[in-house]
Amino acid sequence: MATQTKRKQHLNVNATQMEIPPAGKGISEDFEGKLEDAQAQLEYLHKQREQLERQKTALEELNQRKQEFLNGQIDLSERLSNAVTTIDRELFDSKQEIEDMGQARESFSNHLKRIENLNSEAWSKEALKEELEKALGVLERAEDEYHQAIDHFSGTRRGQGIFGAGSSRAHHPTGDFSSMMKQGFAFNLPLLGLGALALLVYLLK
Repeated sequence: MATQTKRKQHLNVNATQMEIPPAGKGISEDFEGKLEDAQAQLEYLHKQREQLERQKTALEELNQRKQEFLNGQIDLSERLSNAVTTIDRELFDSKQEIEDMGQARESFSNHLKRIENLNSEAWSKEALKEELEKALGVLERAEDEYHQAIDHFSGTRRGQGIFGAGSSRAHHPTGDFSSMMKQGFAFNLPLLGLGALALLVYLLK
């Protein structure tokens, strides 16, 4: 029978490896780590919330400014559009008024030349009545167009500057010699007096 040899095995184990750690130390460290992670996550979420609040506030301010812009755009566009329309109308009216003024000036200039060319001393005895009626007709037409111009330009700034305020006359029929003599007597008086004097001098010769 073989001899059984018993061998002793020696284990090299350090003293620290032989120590048994306290039962709750690993659990506590794990809990503290998780707690720190949770707190860090909460802090991150808090910062994210603050950032979102700032973004929300900034967006609300932008929307408010945009609405103010839209309101201002609409309001100013309406005012500018009305102003442009009014200016265009004023320019058109002014252009038309200036054209009418030009026509009135040409007409007045022609009447003025005709009146200045009237020379009662050159009228003969035979043609005195005819020349006098022609001369009065010249004055009548000139006065009629003058007052028509007053009526046309009444109420305008240029018209008041040229003819004066309140210079419009009441309407009276034109071409009526007797009516013209009554209503325009003061205007025709110098010519009438000159004609009568010429006739008297001629008859006394």
